[in-house]
Amino acid sequence: MAALRPVLPGNPDAHSAFLRLEIAALLGHSSRGPSSDARPKEASVDIIEDIGEIREIYGEPMERTVKKQLPRLEKHSRAFIALSPFLVIASSDPSGRCDASPKGDAPGFVKVIDDETLLIPDRLGNNRVDTIGNLLSRPGVGLIFFLPGVNETLRVNGKARITTDPALLEPLAVNGKVPRSGILITAEEVYFHCGKALIRSDLWNPEKHLPKGQWPSLGRIIAEQIGTDPVEGERLTAESYRTRLY
Repeated sequence: MAALRPVLPGNPDAHSAFLRLEIAALLGHSSRGPSSDARPKEASVDIIEDIGEIREIYGEPMERTVKKQLPRLEKHSRAFIALSPFLVIASSDPSGRCDASPKGDAPGFVKVIDDETLLIPDRLGNNRVDTIGNLLSRPGVGLIFFLPGVNETLRVNGKARITTDPALLEPLAVNGKVPRSGILITAEEVYFHCGKALIRSDLWNPEKHLPKGQWPSLGRIIAEQIGTDPVEGERLTAESYRTRLY
């Protein structure tokens, strides 16, 4: 197992925000596998644990970058949510292990109840309920909304509760199917995120999209991972996509 030890160049006895991570890297691998006399070799990585050291590297954010963070929704964030068909929701379990899950539907599928409250319908999925399970014990949540064709995104952080209230969920029915539950979010931080990541990735450029069929289906991937019939796996996935969206 990798060992951590404090390191401060020129003053190794002093407490430092840097830790040296010793990584055992096996050498001597070949097409026939590792050689019999291969020996582990240590490599070193400097780890930072103090925000002060980070600020020395990055500097301070611009004033408007700090001020853009608002405590509630306003007209621009409400309009963005009304147009957005897709978001990612991040949560964590009691041990601090994190999880991120995609949520998507027709534009505006997330209901804005008021300037502090959002409701995300929980459509049919795989019944793992990872996000819901996390939020029942740790309500802190982070959302990032995407709008196809727009490089900027919207981030909303806050606290979440799980509701099965028919008065809230029935208006969100699709094809007569009422969501079994909803994630009710009280917004605490709301801000738009600049488009640099999406510009660099050229995410919305259809010419950069992977050609259909170049990536294997989910059913085939899972079948190969768990050792079942890939043809049957593809059939089950296709059927789920056809009959279990709502």
